Amino acid sequence: MARTAILDIDGTLVDTNYQHALAWYRAFRQSGIVLPIWRIHRHIGMGGDQVIAALTDERTEEEKGEEIRSAEKALYMAMIEEVEPMSGSRDLIKRLKDGGATVVLASSAKGSEVEHYLDLLDARELADDWTMSDDVEATKPEPDLVKAALEKAGADASEAAMLGDTPWDCEAASRAGVPTVALMTGGFSEAELRDGGAVAVFESIPELIERMDETPLA
Repeated sequence: MARTAILDIDGTLVDTNYQHALAWYRAFRQSGIVLPIWRIHRHIGMGGDQVIAALTDERTEEEKGEEIRSAEKALYMAMIEEVEPMSGSRDLIKRLKDGGATVVLASSAKGSEVEHYLDLLDARELADDWTMSDDVEATKPEPDLVKAALEKAGADASEAAMLGDTPWDCEAASRAGVPTVALMTGGFSEAELRDGGAVAVFESIPELIERMDETPLA
C-alpha cells in the first residue's frame, strides 16, 4: 500500500493529450515540417525539451527547437479552455486522501497551465502539493518529476505509487523506483502501457476507483 500517491495531471486527471498533439502538429507545420498526428501522439507525455529531437533529429532541435516549442505553447493555450477534467478525477483525489495517503499532483507544465488545472479540478485544498516546470531539470522519461513529487511529499520511493497515462510516465516512475498504475485515458493501449512498465492498467478513473484494492494505490 502506498503512503504517497503521485498523480500525473495531463492526460490522467485532465483531458489534454489530443489538444497537445494538435498544437504540436500546427507548431511543426508553421516551421515547414509536416508530421502525421498519429506519430506526434505517440510522443505525448514526453517532455517538450525532448519531443522535437525524438520526432525529427538533433539538427532540427538545434535550429528550430525554441521556435517550435514557443509556437506549441501559444497554440495549446488557445485551446486550453476546451480542456475538461476526466470523469472521477476529484473523487479519486478525495478517495486517496480519505484513505490516509499523501497526494501530490505531478506536472512539468508551466505554472500558468498547472494553476488552470488546479482550478478545473477544484484541488487546491484537497491535494497536499503539486509540481510544475520549475521543479524539474529534465522532463519525462527522465525521473526528475517523480523525484520532485517524492521530495514534496517527504517520502521514499518504496512508500509511493504513481498514476499516469503514457509509457513515458511509466518509464520515469520506474527510473525513480516507483511502481505505476496506468489509465488508457491518454490514448495508449494496455499493451503499450504494460510494456512501459505499468503494473496495472485501467480504462478510466471510475474503473480504477472500483478496483483500487487491486493496485499499489490501495
